[in-house]
This record gives sequence, structure tokens and C-alpha cells, in this order.
Amino acid sequence: MASFKEIISTLPRRKGWTDSNNDLFLYRGFWCYSFFIEGVMSAQQNFQSQPSDIVICSAPKTGTTWLKSLTFAIVTRTTFDDSTSPLLANLSHDCVPFLEVDLAHSSTNRDPKNPLLATHVPYSSLPRSIIDSSCKIVYICRNPKDSFVSFYHFIARLSASKDMKPVALEEAFELYCQGVSNYGPYWDHVLGFWKASLDRPDKILFLKYEEMIEDTVLYVKKLADFIGYPFSSEEIKKGSVDKIVSMCSFEKLSNLEVNKSGKHREGTPGVIENKIYFRKGKVGDWENYLTPEMAAQLDSITLQKLNGSGLTL
Repeated sequence: MASFKEIISTLPRRKGWTDSNNDLFLYRGFWCYSFFIEGVMSAQQNFQSQPSDIVICSAPKTGTTWLKSLTFAIVTRTTFDDSTSPLLANLSHDCVPFLEVDLAHSSTNRDPKNPLLATHVPYSSLPRSIIDSSCKIVYICRNPKDSFVSFYHFIARLSASKDMKPVALEEAFELYCQGVSNYGPYWDHVLGFWKASLDRPDKILFLKYEEMIEDTVLYVKKLADFIGYPFSSEEIKKGSVDKIVSMCSFEKLSNLEVNKSGKHREGTPGVIENKIYFRKGKVGDWENYLTPEMAAQLDSITLQKLNGSGLTL
């Protein structure tokens, strides 16, 4: 049987968002770096989902770090509080295993007390065991303009930390509009989970970053109910929800020592400084980077792609 590397080498490829020869490959309708595609293929073969699993799904830079923090805090609140939570000493990505990397080859190297895992894989390429089991999926999406700007800055900062140069913002923008970004096209990613959430509302909770920012307390309660860890009226009276919202806020997380100086996946080729995951977390920051023409172009693509779906971004 052909190895994953051999299969990937035959796929369509495009230049990535940096000046290095790190190409994106088209796998089952989405663009991805070869390292992650290998992980996806391996997970499709090996990962066995449990009914108790809670899978946090997202395209990159759509609120993933925040959603992982909130979900982890909800699930572990009887073991830890806002002064002892592992989130105070670890990046949230270190608290929630990543399907394409940590669990790609086996589903057994997990903490049995932690039902959470995360992935950027589009719905159509999730391992069958996740789709077929009764586990819960939580998906977060974000306005494509903010999502693009956030992703571009993430790549730029990551490139700088590795002495590489990102492509110019305008070039990345053109690629993004063509759907060429890691785990893109972005709209297809969002629509896959949106349609699945309409078919299976009991299995998939579909969240929008902007709405969660607007009323975080409401959505934390909703999230807790959905994943089977509801807050009791006693907890709500005692302020448990507010404490979690406060502990997981952008201000609090980005100012923790671990997120200013720590490193994610230290000792591996995939090492990333934790601070690169925290930039602004603001809604509407795209206005500082995109020209009115660029914004109009993205809006027009978004309208066209989402036409008839019932979804607005």
C-alpha cells in the first residue's frame, strides 16, 4: 500500500503563505500542509471515538484557543477552580489533545478523565468513528474578514520566530479568496459543519465567535448544557459561570506568564511560542488592515458561498 507521503506527493499543490518551500496540498477538497494531511489520514484509520468524547472543531484562528479554554474550564470545574486550573499554568492547546497530531496514531494516549479533543479537520474528513458515535461536536466560526486578518498575523509572527518571511498581506488575501489557506476554503469548512448541525442538532453545536463575545455568560451556559456538564442553579448563584468567563477572558489568558513566555510543543519541529496564539481577540479588527475594496471582495464571496444555506457570517 502506498505510504501517506507517497499519496500526498501526487496531490495538487500551491505555494503556502510563507517564502519557504512549504506548499499546501489539496486533499479531499481542502488545502492543507502535508504534515497535517498525514495526521488526518492516520486519524481516519486509527482513531476510535468514545461516546463521552467532546470534539472541538474549527478552522484556524476563529476563536479556537478561547473555546478550548472555556470548554476545559467547564468540564474540569469540579476538580479545579479559578485559582488551581491547569489553564493558569498551561496553554489551552496543551490541555486539549489535537486529533491530527496527538491522537493521529492511537486514541489510547489520553487522560481518561479528559473527554476533550480538538481538530481543524473539515466535517467531511472527520474519522468515521467521530461521525458515527454519539459523541458531541462543538464548532466555532468567525467573520471571514477577521478570520483572515487573524490568520495572516499568526503566520507572520510564526514565520518571524523561525526566521522565515510571510508572503505580503495582499498575496495572502488573494490566496485566501481562492480558498487556498490551511484547512481552506474557509467557507466550505464552515458550511460543512453548518449543514451537519442542521441535520443533527443534538450532536453538533454551531457557535459564532461574535455572538459569544456579545454574551459570553449565556453561551457558556448553553455550551455546558450541550456537552452534558450543565451548571446547577446553586452554581449559577455562587457565580461559577462568571468566574469561568473571567478566567478564560482574553485579558486574563494573554497576561498569564505561561502565555507570555512559554512554548507549545517544545522539542518538536512544530514548536510555537505561546504568545503567538494571542494577538487582540477583537471583533472588527479587519478594518485596520483591509482596504474597502478587499472587504467588499470578501463580503461578496461570502454572500455567494453562503447563498441559500440560511447562514450569515
